[in-house]
Amino acid sequence: MIKRCLTAAVLVSAFVSMPSQAKSGINPWQQCGIGAMVFPDNGVAAAISNIIWDLGTTAVSSNISSVESCEGANVKTAQFIQQTFPVLEQEIAQGEGEYISAMLNVRGCDVTAHQQIINSVRSDYANAPIDNAQAFYELVEGKITTNFSSQCAAI
Repeated sequence: MIKRCLTAAVLVSAFVSMPSQAKSGINPWQQCGIGAMVFPDNGVAAAISNIIWDLGTTAVSSNISSVESCEGANVKTAQFIQQTFPVLEQEIAQGEGEYISAMLNVRGCDVTAHQQIINSVRSDYANAPIDNAQAFYELVEGKITTNFSSQCAAI
């Protein structure tokens, strides 16, 4: 048991003290993966969580495959959707609501574009209903990046 704890402590200290990725400025153990989702404001706890989960493999691979998913407004938007998906479903069906406005604010979208974005997402949602937060996030991000990139600063 002591040997495992010592090994884990060495691994954690090695990964936590590891310099950020030179190319992207991201430390994948602290800013990516499940650890970053659970502990968004505590890099050490995020790194420990990622290492316990799968030795940080998922965090590192997400940093390599999709750097944009590791930090910034996209991650915060995804976290917001994950936490509030049932309410967002109701509000998108209604075409308005506090949570959907908050989601677009988190994403960095101009308030004047909110209703257009909501209408666009609502139209696609009506044609192909979504039953999980990830699919909803992908729908919203798809709409923002293709049709509303100039109204949403955090791209």
